[in-house]
Parts: sequence; C-alpha cells; structure tokens
Amino acid sequence: MVRRALTFVVAVSAAAALATACDSDASDQATPALSTAPSTASAAPSTAAPAPAEPTANTPTPSATSDKLKQGAKGNRVVALQQRLNELGYWNGKADGKFGGQTQQAVYALQKAASLDRDGVVGADTQKALDKGVRPKAKSTSGHIIEINKKRQLLMLVDDGEVTQVFNTSTGSGAQYEQEGSTHVASTPAGKFSVSRQIDGWRNAPLGLLWRPKYFNGGIAVHGANSVPPYAASHGCARLSISAMNYLWTNDKIPLKTKVWVY
Repeated sequence: MVRRALTFVVAVSAAAALATACDSDASDQATPALSTAPSTASAAPSTAAPAPAEPTANTPTPSATSDKLKQGAKGNRVVALQQRLNELGYWNGKADGKFGGQTQQAVYALQKAASLDRDGVVGADTQKALDKGVRPKAKSTSGHIIEINKKRQLLMLVDDGEVTQVFNTSTGSGAQYEQEGSTHVASTPAGKFSVSRQIDGWRNAPLGLLWRPKYFNGGIAVHGANSVPPYAASHGCARLSISAMNYLWTNDKIPLKTKVWVY
C-alpha cells in the first residue's frame, strides 16, 4: 500500500483501497449515537469499567527478590503491583489485589515497553522494569493523539507529547487469509488518520466480532476483543481487552475526530 502523506486525514474514502480490514463492509454501517447500553444486549458485557487507581508518589512495589507474580495471585503484593502499573500509566483498572486478565494485559504492555519476554509474569526482570519506571516514549508532540506502535504492539494515549496511558494491543499478523474467494494479507497500514465512526456495542463483522469499535481507517478500528495476545494476531484492527475498551468509551478517551498515528 502506498505510504500515506504525513498529515492527519479522515480515511473513510480510502476503505476501497485497503487490502485488508477487520470489518470489510463497515462503511455500510450507520454510526449510532453514543449510549451507555450495548447494541447487542444478549452478547455484550457490561459497559461499566473501574477507574484507574490514583497514583501516589510513594506507591510500594513488590520486592525484586520475592517469588514471581502471575495470573491467579492475590494479596497485598498484587495490590502493590497494580498501583505501580497504574502509576506508570499501564492501565489495569482498580487495584483490587487480584491478578486477573486486566493486570496481565498491563504486565504485557510493560514487558513490551521494556523489550522483555512477553509472558505476563512478574519475575526479576519485569520487577526491575517496574522499579526503574520504564515507560514508552511518544512520537507526537502536541494535541490528544492515539499512537499505535506496531513494532512494540502498544496503544498509547498521548497528550501534548506525554504518554498518559498504555495498553497491550494486537494488530495485523501479516498472515494470509481467504475471504470471499480472494487472498488477503492481515495488515495494519501505517499512517496518520482520525476516528471517523463508532459503534456502541458488538459489530458482527465478516471477519469476527468487534466490541465498541472506533473506526479510523476504513474498516480498520480500535476495538475490544475476547482474545488480545501479546503479539500481532488480528486481521488489521488494533485489538484491546473488553474492559480496556469499556474504560475508553466510558471516559470518552477516544471521541470522534481523535487523531490516530500508526507506525
């Protein structure tokens, strides 16, 4: 695909030129008004999302010499982990002392930013990254921007050049797939775009279910998914966890016309 000029554009008109998209016929769908209820009540999870824990200057962190923390762990050490992740901007909801899927997603994001193995387990190396306060850097310098770093598989909320929140994401896998008798490559094109449409609920797209999608490049969207591995696995969209997407919608973090920079 021809590299787009470095200006922000609303890319709906480019949908026909895309070789791939999570939602290949999304341009035919009307954009419903924002509501607090999902459009598919029987299938959608609750839109309620816990607010991130307030960061504090003296947030405790688990000891680097302690046993590893992983999904299923509970207790004060998990609270300290969750508070530290939120303090650094790795969203994982409320610090409730339970190492569940939200916390694992945040650990994935930290490990990606620190160039560590992406296993979702807090061992010695991941603890060192926490203690050092490792955070990804933004490329943009002004405005409210969504940056999607394909190399690190991170989605970042950036305000005037400062990364405020970081999420584990999964973009186009680069694999070939068949659709309607044609072969396509699962790709997330680089470029600068804007959020042009949104659906408040499940979108049953030809290539799978998209939860509360925010379209920024034809049929390509930031959306919630039931599976968000720590590697590129989508057909072209930027996947987030269901809870992360609920948080972004509930707090209006990605309103229409938000600029999106994919690189």
